[in-house]
Amino acid sequence: MIFYDCATAPSPRRARMFIAEKGLKPEIRQIDLAKGEHLSDAFRSVNPSATVPVLITDSGLALTENNGIVSYIEAEHPGPALLGETAEQKGLVAQWNALAEQRGGQPIAEALRNGNPAMKGRALTGPVNFEQIPALAERGLQRVGLYFDLLEERLSETPYLAGETFTWADISAYVFADFARVVRMRIPEGHTATRAWFDRIAERPSASA
Repeated sequence: MIFYDCATAPSPRRARMFIAEKGLKPEIRQIDLAKGEHLSDAFRSVNPSATVPVLITDSGLALTENNGIVSYIEAEHPGPALLGETAEQKGLVAQWNALAEQRGGQPIAEALRNGNPAMKGRALTGPVNFEQIPALAERGLQRVGLYFDLLEERLSETPYLAGETFTWADISAYVFADFARVVRMRIPEGHTATRAWFDRIAERPSASA
């Protein structure tokens, strides 16, 4: 397998942690987003959407979305199970991963891409340029706060988002909680359940992959 990565970006970090949890070691090819390498003709021949991560399977298939990548890897390498074992856990993993993406990843991206002067004209990922909308940056920051509240409510009830065991949902939520630093937001004081969960995941070797 070949994995197209960017060491500083949250999306490939999610897949990278999943791959590390499985003990796999694909060939790594770094794409420097800051230098615009994702917009090059060479990389767009791999992924026309000009985004990372990309996983090239042994058969040559290009998987360009995190959920596709982890579904493929879990099917090929079932243990340890990170997408759930029982029907109910599979449902919870998918549910909480979607919530992490929608209520964590999206608002952080809104705040960063619409509020950072360095991203002028690049308010959305991909090959097409979009101008910034400052109101979306303001809304994004408010939504990030609500994301931390959502995590605290859930993690006050259960050690991990889908129940008793660490899963893909925790990887996604952890990466977004960590990446919120780019918009100057952190786990709020008093969110003790979220902090304990975050610190447990930070100790896993995959968090440093």
